[in-house]
Amino acid sequence: MAFDFDLFVIGGGSGGVRAGRVASQNGFKVALAEEFRMGGTCVIRGCVPKKLMVFGSQFSESFIDAKSYGWDVPTHPTFEWKNFRAKMHDELERLEGIYRNLLKNNDVTVYDSRAVVKDAHTVVLRDGHEVTAKTILVATGGHPVVPDFEGSQYAITSNDIFLLEELPNKILIVGGGYIASEFAGILNGLGVEVTQAYRGDQILRGFDDEARKVIAEGMVEKGVDLRLNTDVAKIDKVADTFCVTFKDGSEETFDKVMYATGRRPNTDGLGLEDAGVALGKSGEVVVDDYSATGVPSIYAIGDVTNRIQLTPVAIREGMAFVETVFKGNPTKVDHDLVPSAVFTQPEFGTVGLTEEEAAAQEPIEVYATTFKPMNHSFAGRPDRVLMKLVVSKETRKVLGVHIVADGAGEMIQMAGIAVKMGATKEDFDATVAVHPTMAEELVTMKEPVRST
Repeated sequence: MAFDFDLFVIGGGSGGVRAGRVASQNGFKVALAEEFRMGGTCVIRGCVPKKLMVFGSQFSESFIDAKSYGWDVPTHPTFEWKNFRAKMHDELERLEGIYRNLLKNNDVTVYDSRAVVKDAHTVVLRDGHEVTAKTILVATGGHPVVPDFEGSQYAITSNDIFLLEELPNKILIVGGGYIASEFAGILNGLGVEVTQAYRGDQILRGFDDEARKVIAEGMVEKGVDLRLNTDVAKIDKVADTFCVTFKDGSEETFDKVMYATGRRPNTDGLGLEDAGVALGKSGEVVVDDYSATGVPSIYAIGDVTNRIQLTPVAIREGMAFVETVFKGNPTKVDHDLVPSAVFTQPEFGTVGLTEEEAAAQEPIEVYATTFKPMNHSFAGRPDRVLMKLVVSKETRKVLGVHIVADGAGEMIQMAGIAVKMGATKEDFDATVAVHPTMAEELVTMKEPVRST
């Protein structure tokens, strides 16, 4: 059977674009369909605009600290959301143009349309046009979801934050994951009165417990009203505000209520199950180690598979897919020891096992220190840094590194290389410190603070 294309990619995010571009570079005929904007969650409504907002929000402290360093700054500097928002969206348009040019310059046929799967080799575009392909790659990502409860229709999500006409004076952010916690810090830094409510005992479930505690304390110190063991019962609209009734019976009014309590893969209405592709309990595409579904011609990568929801992972999966399917070199994606950063304020970088995970698997030693960093100490701030190594007693390998500090995301990238290579505590000790830096503590901690 002759196909229109060798590969049809559904989804124009980072993973899908990379897979399509590289397959085309290797001489294959490729098409890609994207129903919204090229760049996907990361570029359009995720990590890129969020990081820009993180940068913007940190100036509120910088202005204050500058005075301690001898600078004459305005007593009450002001933030103009509309000016920032306009420039942010200009940047997103620029990045989207780069994505489109990458596809165009590599001869990938682009359909600005929703595409659904009809069968193992056919997709149907929004206008009813059918296109055939030898291989179909699903890279449709995910979306934030709001649980169903009375008044849930009044809640916004992280997608909406970037589009607000004006910032609220007071906001409730519901959730304890990295998205909720990041936006709590961002909006607090931009001058919004922020309450963060989480039904659990501590934010950032699944991360290292000691790090979670330091981050939560730092957020509260910076002005976030963090309420743990707290959940919403209902939301009522009152004029232009929203009256929130909590499950303990208390009530409070906010200008906006943002939910960041989970995301769901974008598989609804894609026709995958009718084509024989299995979906998991959260709607994720079920794949094997090579990103293959149960249908030999259909593959899936990125957040739609609900493995590790990180842009660099989706890109790695896209590259491995091309190696496997188009280069005849079966390649698994290594999902082990993936470093990550959480852009809370304070910032968090992590790689490997948490102390709790490591202790459950083998005897360990923990090397950790908390201290006031020089820049904040000089400015009179109470901010504290955490540097932590989790070490195997038997092999001496560093099983986990956890950093809470300014620039933790930058530091963990380098630490991640060492951990991935199997570095031991003695390898860290043998490395000369860079002084004066916060990161030097990673190679100067000589005695464990505890062991199991």
